[in-house]
Amino acid sequence: MTEKATVAELLAAAAAGDQAAWEGLMERYLPLVYSVARRYQLSDHDAADVSQTLWLRLVEHLSDIREPCALPGWIITTTKHEALRVLTAHRRTSPVDPVVAFETEKSDGPEPDAELLRAERHQALREGLADLGTRDRELLLILLADPPVPYAEISRRLQIPVGSIGPTRARCLNRLRATPAIVNFLSVAGAYDKGGDRDDFANVGR
Repeated sequence: MTEKATVAELLAAAAAGDQAAWEGLMERYLPLVYSVARRYQLSDHDAADVSQTLWLRLVEHLSDIREPCALPGWIITTTKHEALRVLTAHRRTSPVDPVVAFETEKSDGPEPDAELLRAERHQALREGLADLGTRDRELLLILLADPPVPYAEISRRLQIPVGSIGPTRARCLNRLRATPAIVNFLSVAGAYDKGGDRDDFANVGR
């Protein structure tokens, strides 16, 4: 499998026994697994156990996931269940301060829908940028840098006149929005009605 393989291609190949596709899925979604696990204040050891169980569950259910866009949500839900299972097991064998337990169970992190949307947005950007030409991708990545890169430096690096950076950026963003990954993301994001998260690509470089 190539780095530009879609989630649908990775799921299909992994279900057929392709080890590289399986590793590709893990690389894409392992940060999401640990992001959810951290909300439950698990130790590194317990978080690793939750992650391992999550991937075992995914192996069992690969053929059940028919819509690639459902995979991040499935991962979030399954990781939460496994994290709660680990916490419950610990409480049966160890005394727990009820105040600490309450704080752990509070949902003080992002809501699941927000996590899902952010994960889908990040993946869509990766796939969309991969579909662009080299010059477009280089310009957008520089404009996404934090702290921002001065236009004079961008001009020097890419050999673009300072006055042309703005119009070129606009054309690059239009091509990015037209990529299949971004078109699909924006259609999915519309269901969440999260306002600024739906299409904030215009903020790149501002």
